[in-house]
Amino acid sequence: MLTKKKKLSRKEIKEDKLVSTYYKVYGYFEENTSRLLTYAGILVVVAFAVIWYVNHNKEVNEKAGLDLSRVIDLYDNGSYLEAIEGRAGTDIVGLKKIAEDYSGTENGETAKIYLANSYNRLGKFDEAFKYYKSYSGSIPMLKAASLAGQAGYYSYKNENEKAADLFRDAAHVDKYNVDNPDYLLKSAINYINAGQGQKAKELLDTIKKDYKTSSASREVERYLALINT
Repeated sequence: MLTKKKKLSRKEIKEDKLVSTYYKVYGYFEENTSRLLTYAGILVVVAFAVIWYVNHNKEVNEKAGLDLSRVIDLYDNGSYLEAIEGRAGTDIVGLKKIAEDYSGTENGETAKIYLANSYNRLGKFDEAFKYYKSYSGSIPMLKAASLAGQAGYYSYKNENEKAADLFRDAAHVDKYNVDNPDYLLKSAINYINAGQGQKAKELLDTIKKDYKTSSASREVERYLALINT
């Protein structure tokens, strides 16, 4: 005997949908357990790899810092060749080895700037340029030194516009850098030599306005006179 189909209440419909959703989710997990476990395993491996890399990089950076601290006295005393090569028979590793072995760490990148400066003072400008250009650290003062070092190389090669642009960029890396007025002055001088007096004047005016007490400001009028003649 047929009976009239009972109409489900709103509560029963919600409960029915909840049960249905539960079994759908349950079925998905049953069918894809192997795949999900694989994904979870990959995430765990990646997480451990990241942790290992961070700790390893920190350890390597600290080792580079220790080596750098041992050689820095040679650099400060003007023993540039010895600072580059290190001191045989001691634990003083040269800047070149530190820069190459620890490239990519903050202290390894710092060593590149000291190495470039050493080559520069020995008149080995091509070698200096190579290490100035390869700097990839995050210290603003050293970023500016890297750009200024490259600028000095181009100025030496009489590529004055390139030099001027790089000196100008160096002056804008960090507004608190005490070398900024000197970078601006060198940029202006190179613009003058490149025949771009207007750009030079703008920089010289900036020095007059923003760096009144700097030694660079005392040179401004002389170079402004060159532009106006």
